[in-house]
Amino acid sequence: MAQHGGGWHAIRYAWKKAREAGGLWKMYRALRTRNACKTCALGMGGQQGGMVNEIGGFPEVCKKSLQAMVSDMQGAIREEFWKKYSVAQLQQFSSRELESCGRLVQPLLYESGSEYLRPIGWDEANSRIVNRLRATEPDRTFWYFSGRSSNEAGFSLQLLARLYGTNNVNNCSYFCHQASGVGLSSVIGSGTATVLLEDLEHADLVFLIGGNPPSNHPRLMTSLMRVKRRGGKVIVVNPVVETGLVRFKIPSSVRSMLFGTRMADLYIQPHIGGDLALLTGIAKEIDERGESDQQFLENHCDGVEEWLETIRATSWEEIETKSGVARDEICQVADLYQQSQRTVLSWTMGITHHQHGVQNVQAIASLALMRGMVGKPHAGLMPIRGHSNVQGIGSVGVTPKLKEAIFSALQDHFQVQLPTSQGMDTLACIEAAHRGQLEVGFCLGGNLYGSNPDSRFAAEAMQKLQGLVHLSTTLNTGHLHALAAETIILPVLARDEEPQPTTQESMFNYVRLSDGGPRRHDGPRSEVEVIAEIASRVLGEDSPVDWTSMKDTCSIRKAIGKVVPGFEAIGRIDETRQEFQIDGRTFHRPRFATENGRAQLHSHQLPELKGAGDELRLMTVRSEGQFNTVVYEEEDYYRGQDRRDVILVHPGDLANLGLEHDQLVSVQSETGRLDKIRVRAFAAIRQGNALMYFPEANVLVNRQVDAQSRTPAFKGVVVRVRAAVPGPLEMETSVG
Repeated sequence: MAQHGGGWHAIRYAWKKAREAGGLWKMYRALRTRNACKTCALGMGGQQGGMVNEIGGFPEVCKKSLQAMVSDMQGAIREEFWKKYSVAQLQQFSSRELESCGRLVQPLLYESGSEYLRPIGWDEANSRIVNRLRATEPDRTFWYFSGRSSNEAGFSLQLLARLYGTNNVNNCSYFCHQASGVGLSSVIGSGTATVLLEDLEHADLVFLIGGNPPSNHPRLMTSLMRVKRRGGKVIVVNPVVETGLVRFKIPSSVRSMLFGTRMADLYIQPHIGGDLALLTGIAKEIDERGESDQQFLENHCDGVEEWLETIRATSWEEIETKSGVARDEICQVADLYQQSQRTVLSWTMGITHHQHGVQNVQAIASLALMRGMVGKPHAGLMPIRGHSNVQGIGSVGVTPKLKEAIFSALQDHFQVQLPTSQGMDTLACIEAAHRGQLEVGFCLGGNLYGSNPDSRFAAEAMQKLQGLVHLSTTLNTGHLHALAAETIILPVLARDEEPQPTTQESMFNYVRLSDGGPRRHDGPRSEVEVIAEIASRVLGEDSPVDWTSMKDTCSIRKAIGKVVPGFEAIGRIDETRQEFQIDGRTFHRPRFATENGRAQLHSHQLPELKGAGDELRLMTVRSEGQFNTVVYEEEDYYRGQDRRDVILVHPGDLANLGLEHDQLVSVQSETGRLDKIRVRAFAAIRQGNALMYFPEANVLVNRQVDAQSRTPAFKGVVVRVRAAVPGPLEMETSVG
């Protein structure tokens, strides 16, 4: 394993990526354009220029920014490529190899029975899509949105879907932070962060629960460094001791580069699935010490007595058993929390990817509220979102059931009647497709196949579709392993190539304006223009919406400003060029967005800890060399891994199972099996637990979901690891 995160390795990597992009100056110019960062939702760029965050910090850049930019700066995939490689051959490519093939510049067609993807013209592609949609009952279609796209594209496509006649409108958040949105909304009436970036950097204590920002949100480490330099503390809760959370060298800080920055003041390792018990234990300890803010609870919260009764009735034995954390460690957490005046509690998918994900989020919120840490400056709740505009996509109406205010405003503004059917979430659409109840899918970016639990099931479901449309910039595994009878891939422009400005929303509820820029290749088209063209032809001349005007992103923004609460400023942004904070989401006063203005506390019974005997609890994770489903590097530098077909287990578990380091094994869950996997001793993980890489390990993940948010449980998968049987083994599913 690496000795620390960041440092000279990060700088050498930046030089390497710059060379791939054509040189340092070319890369720098690309990163400095006035466009929002293409990767995580921490956000930077926009009208202040690239590598600048909303409080003026510069240079704000990380490996993820570089990886995404270099990918977009690749050369074009030429026509002869599609004649050289068959679908069967491309299915053998890894995610990294597909990503590295180059930029898509021609519409592609796959027809059932064909051996190849075939380039076609835009007219033929659009005509096929339009004819397919016209011939299909609306509720037999689904519309999937990734967080890569703009607010304008998201708003337009969800409007097209609803005017077409369906509410099967969903997004990638259902597979990541939907539990955060549902959980927070049930407590404070708003489903996003309650803090600003400035609040985070002035906190005196930060909880970082269930995440690995050094790999997935590297620029967050700069903010944590500033917290530490102001005398603040950091508590990390993670079953794995991640190198970068122990010590990190910030490349933009000379002092940090020379001496390193100690990140975690306290590192707690619960079992996978033990977070709710741990959070209950911290709250119980604070209550027993008499350190809760009784005045705040009485004046600003409902459900307090029931919540207190529940945690008081929960025994320490149950808490320790189900969390895997001893009481003396819980007391150490309580010591730091008790001393804090300004706490920010943050979390990622280690909290949401459970069957009790919403309960986890509610428990975090309750822990914050019991000491009055929500509703004042420099303290609050902070879900660390994934993609750069995943939050914005949700804000502009990409969800099966629209919020009542948006539903009514859409009808009034466009003078339309929208469908009132329930609509299906992301996984529900996959399951309906598998039952043969859906015929057509339309995917705005992303890799829906790669994001799904139970990969075999997802592939079967999407292969049963009659038509599938992707709007993409590069190839991914979904383009090859989840082919419908007719699959069309449309090449689109990257954010910094758009001919018109677009907007994106950060996880801090900050809306940026991206200028776009010159196209790098002939062929790809603007997402907004593609959507408007298809909409005008599908809905016809009788459409109540002028889709010609909807090719103009300024017109779309004016509509968003009139329809989406808190987005009024977006309708003026073309004139003002002023980026803005969305109204009604940041809570610096204890008046919340619930019906009565009071926070709602929720009580829970602790779930049983999964796994027994020789079973291990498995979590799927991202590597330092990937972003979401996109794999840029096979190596996971921080964890010391040179390949991805591995399962990492504690040395004690390796010995108990009678296995040796790097031995070939089969990993079996109730859902699937992966063969020819290398088992490796990994002392950094809590014994009894294991980790494997997402999305390759998704074949092992079942389709059980959190009942309230419909988020799949990618963490806490019970597996058995067995020595490989000698002789040739056949993979039961692709792990590409």
